[in-house]
Amino acid sequence: MKILLIDVYNYNKGGAETVCFNTGKLLEEHGHQVVYFTLRWDKNNPSPYSGYFPESKETRKGLLKQVKNVVNYFYHFEAAKKIEQLIKHEKPDIAHIHLIWGQITASILPVLKKHQIPILFTVHDYRMVCPAYVFRNGSGRICEDCKGKYFYKCFVHTCCKGSKVLSAVMASEQYFRNVFFNPSKYIDGLLYVSNFARDIHERYMPALKDIPRITLYNFCTSIARIPKAMPKERYFLYFGRLSSEKGVKTLLKVFRDLPNCRLDVVGTGPEEKALKKYAHISCMNNVNFLGYKRGKELQDLVTNAFFVLVPSECYENNPMSIIEAYAVGTPVIGAKIGGIPEIILEGNTGYQFISGDVQTLKDKVMLADSVSAKDYVHLSSETLNFAHGNLSLDRYYLKLISFYNQFIKK
Repeated sequence: MKILLIDVYNYNKGGAETVCFNTGKLLEEHGHQVVYFTLRWDKNNPSPYSGYFPESKETRKGLLKQVKNVVNYFYHFEAAKKIEQLIKHEKPDIAHIHLIWGQITASILPVLKKHQIPILFTVHDYRMVCPAYVFRNGSGRICEDCKGKYFYKCFVHTCCKGSKVLSAVMASEQYFRNVFFNPSKYIDGLLYVSNFARDIHERYMPALKDIPRITLYNFCTSIARIPKAMPKERYFLYFGRLSSEKGVKTLLKVFRDLPNCRLDVVGTGPEEKALKKYAHISCMNNVNFLGYKRGKELQDLVTNAFFVLVPSECYENNPMSIIEAYAVGTPVIGAKIGGIPEIILEGNTGYQFISGDVQTLKDKVMLADSVSAKDYVHLSSETLNFAHGNLSLDRYYLKLISFYNQFIKK
């Protein structure tokens, strides 16, 4: 089978790209041919298909660059042209999309339909039903006011980066897309990475219920076999983006009151300076900001951590931080929000707390800190059992290829 994998970026910018590239590698290992279609970016990895990649907002040149960037936010003319050239040359059997909205745009959907290529879409965020894609308003509160159709409220609530202009553009793009390129009319199959994501999409775009779909959690590229013993150097670990919706400020409030518990924070983001300032003013000698980490260095931090913390205050879908923690047998303390509760089994793979609530998070950190060596091995063992049963390469591949086969003409 020849699969056309589509994403905005041809480098590991975030969780969606990690899943996209890992899926491509998995498919190739099983003898399938994978063709990639992304935009051009300076950070892109080398690709034999780069000649077909259209310009991005960063690589586009000329006096009319800004005008073209606005136009291409709604409809990317070059993307439609380039993907047709790629289709004619490669003749893929199926197209599997990861990210397109606001970048590649829905411009490619009619082209794929024209060439009778089945369109599958992995739902990594909520962009099909929420203009700002995270269900948070400009005040940082969870917000479902658009209800899948009143998108002007994105402008009213200034949901995008505190900017009325950007919020208006995002709301307008959502109206434009739903009128001319409604996803329910173009997408043939949906891959949700949490049941929560499926439910909220179908609530606000009921037509999606009529499309074949599957819930397929993100997978681990490798999973340990032996559970961890209690780490000798006990530290709680947060790794991810340092932004308000991730709940790191709530995390710091908890550890301010627990000076004997160590917290290591890995990552960068718009809140980094404010978080460091808060820790400094609060004299938090038990908190270490380690900056951006990747590869083996990050894996070692996750492997050696006592617990991984996921204090999100937004509708997380299927956080890779939990997947990566489970893969090495590290239990997780996570917020009861979005898709997180689906994959944290209370008292077995970790603990849950009320999102944004300092006291319940503090209670669970203290509970974790008091766990016995025997009970810790149980927690680690259960994380690995969950990973092997739900997040393994083999399991993922069998479900994915079975779903693909529903759309391939025999």
